[in-house]
Amino acid sequence: MSTEPEQEVTGTISWPHPEVVDDLARLRRTAPLTHCITNIVVTNFTANILLAAGASPAMVVTIEEVADFVKIAQALLINVGTITTIDAAVMLKAAATAQQTNTPWVLDPVAAGALKFRTDIIAELIKFKPTVIRGNASEILAVSGFEGGGKGVDSTASSIDAIPAARQLALMTGAVVALSGEVDYITDGKEVIAIPGGHEIMTKVTGIGCSLGALIAAFLPVSETPLRASSTASAIFAAAGSRAFQKAHGTGSFSVEFLDQLSTIGLV
Repeated sequence: MSTEPEQEVTGTISWPHPEVVDDLARLRRTAPLTHCITNIVVTNFTANILLAAGASPAMVVTIEEVADFVKIAQALLINVGTITTIDAAVMLKAAATAQQTNTPWVLDPVAAGALKFRTDIIAELIKFKPTVIRGNASEILAVSGFEGGGKGVDSTASSIDAIPAARQLALMTGAVVALSGEVDYITDGKEVIAIPGGHEIMTKVTGIGCSLGALIAAFLPVSETPLRASSTASAIFAAAGSRAFQKAHGTGSFSVEFLDQLSTIGLV
């Protein structure tokens, strides 16, 4: 890639940035109803993450109900992690409804580029104009058309190296791209916001990244812009992860501490 990634970062946000604090307070006041169509491995953890932060989760996945629920939800997450043929139909119907109703939504293209079926469905979902696309470096490289490596849901590329791909994807789709990694980068194709913090242990706990997509969705109806919503969610996650690591004894206790930190951040 010809562009120097370090020169593309236009700002850095971390807790307790005033906008992040304000958005979290607004989320807790309004408890936005957040519709999650996510993978079976992380459903319970994702719901608990949203509850800890102050949002209201709903996991409606039946094709007979999904369109009706999108119409009443304030935000939608579609995560293709354990996608099946039935799931694909549900996701496409939900995304089409979200576009029709102007419901903000997040696409998490888990393992994009690794398998043809999911990659094809992701391409179809993107046609319904997600508000935010959240993924690791390999996923964003694959979805944007850049060459990159990945193994399943794990990234073999650095987030900073994927910034040009993230910017290109944002400009191509009109979506904000939330790029997860050692440092998270959020871009609308013009601005690139760096979100430092967190801890490596977060990569060892199932559901952390997927639930970040859900929290970004929850912030979309309460933040001024999708760029700000994504930055706020990432900054809160990074702070909660860093604090949880200080008290945890391993990955099991980290999961509990992470929920505790997320539920109390800004309150104690």
